[in-house]
Amino acid sequence: MDFLRKHYEKILLGLVLVGLVGALGYLPFKISNENEKLTQMSGGLITPKVKPLTNIDLTMPEAGLKRAATPVAYDFASTNKLFNPMPWQRAPDGHLVRASSTGPTAVTVTNITALFLKISLDAVTVSSDGAPVYYFSVERQNAPTKALAQKRTSSVKIGEKTPTFTFKEVQGPPGAPTNVVVQLNDTTGEIASVPNDKEKPWKRIEGYTADLKYDVGKTVKAWRDVRAGAVLDINGERYRVVAVSKDEVILAASNNDKKFTIKLNSST
Repeated sequence: MDFLRKHYEKILLGLVLVGLVGALGYLPFKISNENEKLTQMSGGLITPKVKPLTNIDLTMPEAGLKRAATPVAYDFASTNKLFNPMPWQRAPDGHLVRASSTGPTAVTVTNITALFLKISLDAVTVSSDGAPVYYFSVERQNAPTKALAQKRTSSVKIGEKTPTFTFKEVQGPPGAPTNVVVQLNDTTGEIASVPNDKEKPWKRIEGYTADLKYDVGKTVKAWRDVRAGAVLDINGERYRVVAVSKDEVILAASNNDKKFTIKLNSST
């Protein structure tokens, strides 16, 4: 006990020194372990393990794109009366009528007829030199005048040219062909096979003509055989026929060139 009382300070100092030496010996292992942990953590942050993407549901975005591609048509003319109040006009007999019931909007298309270019082979004869001569008839119903629209007959030999077509070839016996082939002289250059039967001509639609009617109050008008370019007097205003198609007529006001599309009234 006397030894401990005399040397306890040295003993404590020795124990502390031993602890310090042990700590210094453990420190390299601790540092190495911490460096390894830091390396693993940094590697996980820089190159993380990413799960593969699953199939993305694009139903809603695709539906939105389809809706955005479809234009929305709002009718602020015929159904909306807040921004477009209905005007009224006085008819020729004095009574008031809605503006939509007069003018070009009150015109009805009662009938539309197609206008054809017709080419027929009427007959085949033999000339004095023994060469066959072919008689063609051409009818242009869409011609600007009635005189030009009448059927015209001419004799043509193979290779010859008329104002309408060029005679190309004969199919079958020259004196009794089944068909003859012609090429139109217009910009289309269309090839037409014309049968040897004047009752069955080759034909092509080249335009339309329409029958119109205007019936408002005591004013009743009817126009027949109306073609593009015609001018109509409707309720005291002049309207030009811009176009006639198989199911509609387009009119344009002479004062402001406003267009009016009138559909064929199939119920009339």
